[in-house]
Amino acid sequence: MQKNQDLKDKLRTIADFPKPGITFYDITTLLADAEGLRLCVERTAELYKDNKPDIIAGIDARGFILASALAYKLGCGMTMIRKQGKLPCDTFSQSYQLEYGEATLEVHTDAFSQKKKVLLVDDLLATGGTAKAAIKLIEKAGGHVMALSCIIELRALKGRDKLKGYTVDTLIDIIE
Repeated sequence: MQKNQDLKDKLRTIADFPKPGITFYDITTLLADAEGLRLCVERTAELYKDNKPDIIAGIDARGFILASALAYKLGCGMTMIRKQGKLPCDTFSQSYQLEYGEATLEVHTDAFSQKKKVLLVDDLLATGGTAKAAIKLIEKAGGHVMALSCIIELRALKGRDKLKGYTVDTLIDIIE
């Protein structure tokens, strides 16, 4: 049996979304299930109980959900890595390639001034582009990425390959 099969069973899969040939793994059903959400937070927190971060950085927008709950559980703060133009103070920016264009993420310049050991959190690791851009932002702002933690990893897209040298932890591996 696959690791965390009970969590995987709570995902909704949607064929041909957002375009034909793509299978979308929807975490809203997992998060809406009280036991699923609790187990997701508990199992992720367990990975870092002996090596706690100073702060957790959640990637816009679904990464905010797990990042907030983990920060509460681990007793640390949380900051947001946002899409361009969403943060009110001075920011660092990092652009990255998407299959259909380019996107930019931003973080406040002072996000990691006192809190250096950063756990980066998102819902999904696919090609690794978003995670790599977020890592570059954290490092620009003076933080050290201790690990990237995601609920789901789509192994076939090899996002982990773009993140060599960084610890990557996932709860659910989608192999196909």
